[in-house]
Amino acid sequence: MRKLAVCFTNNGARIIEKLNRACEKTGVRSAEAFYCGTASDLPEGFVRVETPVGEWAGCVFLPGNALIFVGALGIAVRAISPCVQDKLTDCPVVVIDDNGQFVIPVLSGHAGGGNKLAVMLAELLGAVPVITTSTDVNDAFSVDVFAAENRLSIRNREGIKRISVKALEEKKITLSVKDYPPKEPVDVVVADETDAEFTLLLTPKKYTVGMGMKRGKDAGAVEAYFCETLEKAGILISDIYAICTIDVKEDEPALKALRDRYRIPVLAFDAALLNKAQGDFEASDFVIQTVGVDNVCERAAVMGAGNCAELIQKKQSRDGMTIAIAKRRDHTIL
Repeated sequence: MRKLAVCFTNNGARIIEKLNRACEKTGVRSAEAFYCGTASDLPEGFVRVETPVGEWAGCVFLPGNALIFVGALGIAVRAISPCVQDKLTDCPVVVIDDNGQFVIPVLSGHAGGGNKLAVMLAELLGAVPVITTSTDVNDAFSVDVFAAENRLSIRNREGIKRISVKALEEKKITLSVKDYPPKEPVDVVVADETDAEFTLLLTPKKYTVGMGMKRGKDAGAVEAYFCETLEKAGILISDIYAICTIDVKEDEPALKALRDRYRIPVLAFDAALLNKAQGDFEASDFVIQTVGVDNVCERAAVMGAGNCAELIQKKQSRDGMTIAIAKRRDHTIL
């Protein structure tokens, strides 16, 4: 997740500097620092925001970003208000007060990980996380967190509120997984499809995408190829379980950008493991001489998809990029 922190005063700048020092010590990715104040001397390492903060927020309010406002809560609310659309896709927004005492998740606390981010930032700063979501403060079951942590897609979002209300009332939440079809109405069903009567349907993400690429490929080109391939295959991005590749490509900026933008994990395998993948793969002498395995994208897709995987799209290539798609067969979660 790319963290972008903006402040408005010298105090705020010191808070961001303190945060980034703590990030460096603990190996956490530092925040990109922005300054939207009137001081003539820009703090070292900060980028000056030349436009009103609302315009800045509109430009960076993107999937894969997390916005951190150091200052008044009201400033953050006014800045992001035109951008807010969907609780399941909005980027997380966190506010830290100008003295670094409190860290408040404002948006996308569950699906976007805003609450977890706030807790982490508070720990780094020695501050107090101010969590306000009802299920968290009442230590109750949160079905959208459950879905996110188990890589499940929410199919009927209106059911989230009904499940949350029941949890807050301390009523039993019933859950059925596909291998155990319910004989009576159930609160949450985890299945590709079901005839059961339910409140909320969660479906396992069914596909893995294997990718290989030359070093330094443009992130925009990789994203365009990824999206175009899925669209042609009739597969939704929300149904992608993981992007899979070889370990020597795991740190490619284009793959990291894809991971962050669509909240899809990257699974990386070494050549020895990829060589054990079962299937009929298109071999390349050049690839085996370069990375030690005859095919990256097909083998990675199958390896990431697990037992009984089916390679539903063979290797395709374009401009130094390769891609393949596998379908998961064994994807129960419990």
